Formats: sequence, C-alpha cells, structure tokens
Amino acid sequence: MEHSGGIQASLSGRYATALFELARDSAQLDTVGASLAAVKQALAESADLKALTISPMISRADSGKAITAVAGALKLDPVTTSFLGVLAENRRLATLAQIIRDFQTLAARHRGETTAEVVTAHPLDDGQMAALKARLKSMVGSEVSVDASVNPAILGGLIVKMGSRQIDGSIRTKLNALATAMKG
Repeated sequence: MEHSGGIQASLSGRYATALFELARDSAQLDTVGASLAAVKQALAESADLKALTISPMISRADSGKAITAVAGALKLDPVTTSFLGVLAENRRLATLAQIIRDFQTLAARHRGETTAEVVTAHPLDDGQMAALKARLKSMVGSEVSVDASVNPAILGGLIVKMGSRQIDGSIRTKLNALATAMKG
C-alpha cells in the first residue's frame, strides 16, 4: 500500500503504518483509533505520562510495566496495548505523539478524508468545530478530519495546516505583519 506525503519515510511513519495495517487487516481501525485518541488526550493532560514517554532514564522493563499500567487504566484495546509495549521495548515511546498523528492521517485517508491540523488559542466548542469542518470541506471537496490542538501563544484566531497548505489567521501573525508594515 502506497502512502503519499512521506509518512513511511520517517521512523514514526513506519510504526504508524505497521499499526494501521494491523488494525485494518483485523477490522479494528475504529477501536485502535479510539484508543490512540485516549492516549493522545492522556499525553496532553498528564505531565507524568509525557515524562515517561520521553525520559531516557527509565529502563525498558520499567517503561514497559508503566505503559502496561497506563493502558489498563485507560482501558485500551489489546492491539494498542501490545503496540505500546513494543514501543516501550524498542525505546520508541518518545515518538508516540507523532505515531498517533501519522496513524490518524492514514486512517483518514483510508476513509477518504483529508486531515487538517488546527491550532487555536482556546478549545473549540461543538458548534465551532462543525462550522470549521463544513468550511474546510467546501474548500477541499472531501470530508475533513480535524486534529485540533490549543496554543494560547497565538492569542486568537486559528492556524490550519492541510498537507503542504497552511492558512494562518492567528492574531499573533496579524500583529507581527502590522508591526513589520509600520517599520516601513
């Protein structure tokens, strides 16, 4: 299976592709996708979990035990739990966030969707997310899967990345452009 966009060229992409193909072939794409979404949320909310994934000081065995405990606490499916164990054993947990992003991209392509990474200053409510998806769908002509994140540093507005296209409507960028224009 060919995956454009260079996903397979990266380490995280190779792991994501392996997990995607395993989930697809065992008809568990939605289950694994939901488990990875839970892991992504846990990584965003827990400094301890993030430290576990990036610390080179934690041994393979301790990392494996800890990730198994986390998988149990999050009630992850067996495929995802086993995959996280492999990442811990191979000392690749530091790439987990990128693996999740790559998996989501592959799953979206499989469903015929385009993936958009959206950065906002504040979390979007359901109505705002639906309006954004509708607008992006009208721009690209296909369903759009949104990978949303929050970065208060952009002050307001949003930044949308779809493939090689980026739409930067952040207040920070507009203020920087205004400051540059005023320098003359």
